[in-house]
Amino acid sequence: MPTAEVIADQEIWSRLREGFRLHPGSHPRIDREIRRLQRSSSAFQGLMERSRPYIHYILDAVEQAGLPTELALLPAVESGFKVHVYSPDGAAGLWQFMPATGGMLGLKRDWWYDGRRTVRASTAAAIAYLQKLEARFSGNWEYALAAYNAGARTVGRAIQRARRRGEATDFWSLDLPSETDHYVPRLFALTAIIADPEKYGMVLPEIVDRPFFVAVDTGGQIDLTIAAQLADIPVERLLRLNAGHKRWASRPGEPHELLVPVNKAEGFQEALAQLPADERLRWQRHTVVRGDSLNRIARRYEVSVAAIRHANHLKDSRIRAGKVLLIPLSETVGFANTASNPLARQRLRYLVRKGDSLYTIARRFQVSIADLKRWNRVGRYIHPGERLTLFIEPGA
Repeated sequence: MPTAEVIADQEIWSRLREGFRLHPGSHPRIDREIRRLQRSSSAFQGLMERSRPYIHYILDAVEQAGLPTELALLPAVESGFKVHVYSPDGAAGLWQFMPATGGMLGLKRDWWYDGRRTVRASTAAAIAYLQKLEARFSGNWEYALAAYNAGARTVGRAIQRARRRGEATDFWSLDLPSETDHYVPRLFALTAIIADPEKYGMVLPEIVDRPFFVAVDTGGQIDLTIAAQLADIPVERLLRLNAGHKRWASRPGEPHELLVPVNKAEGFQEALAQLPADERLRWQRHTVVRGDSLNRIARRYEVSVAAIRHANHLKDSRIRAGKVLLIPLSETVGFANTASNPLARQRLRYLVRKGDSLYTIARRFQVSIADLKRWNRVGRYIHPGERLTLFIEPGA
């Protein structure tokens, strides 16, 4: 009988295959998606490699809910296992929840935090949503998967139209959006390849069936760059595990915890215990003088106006001489909120119109004039017809 240690060292793909239950059979659309993946085997392997930090946790959650394990691969179709990715219409995270859907499922969002980007909260929400869709469509997973992509109303109306016309109502026969026509076959193509990679000439990365991360109580708000140093991991890795944190520091409110790789948890806890309370965040005190403005102060310290406002609980940008402001220098460290980092902000191309100025554009998109100049290498003036590149906060 194999020992527990041997079982733990098995690859994740074996356990994943054991729970496959959907079995869609053969279909030209699935075959087309398989060929698409085969044309770029290195991209496929990269996609599966990106699942490494998350797949064990997601598979555990799917199994505990009693669902087909094929669903653990939905983030590959939704986001390519990229936690920071935003769609053009505002969907976010591994499971690509829209703001309204995420809110309906209890995923919290504020200036500091976006629950849609957290692996644990978003996975729980996705499972709840998939269960709801399966129940709505009486256990038909092809309908439920299509509804996850296009919405339950869209799928329901397509079924009703087919019935009125006396046409077939199976998923493959429905008149659905083009994206949905590809979406479901893409998941089935992935599962077919993982079920038998040799058959399709593909190679899966070696990922052992073990937890990748563990939650550690930080005891309070902490600079994420400092946390990465204490955990002895690159800040990029910490941020991919804790993508729900949108700023340079963890959220002030409860719970105070961060996900770290299992093999770093003990050292992280020990380092946290030795960290003085006044070194958890980096701050600078600034006394406002006559002529100061938040924009000028933000440029001086190379932080955002929004960061200063939130740190000092300012309702607007008005300040008075003599007031002492806390400047969150942590924002200048690491890349959780740096404007040049595509993982944290969205890239936008803006066409300059008559009446535009650097000031009005910066104010509209909540960025600094200095950043606009740096991103576009422009001087003081811009002209109608020019195209500017901006890196903006989602929703700005």
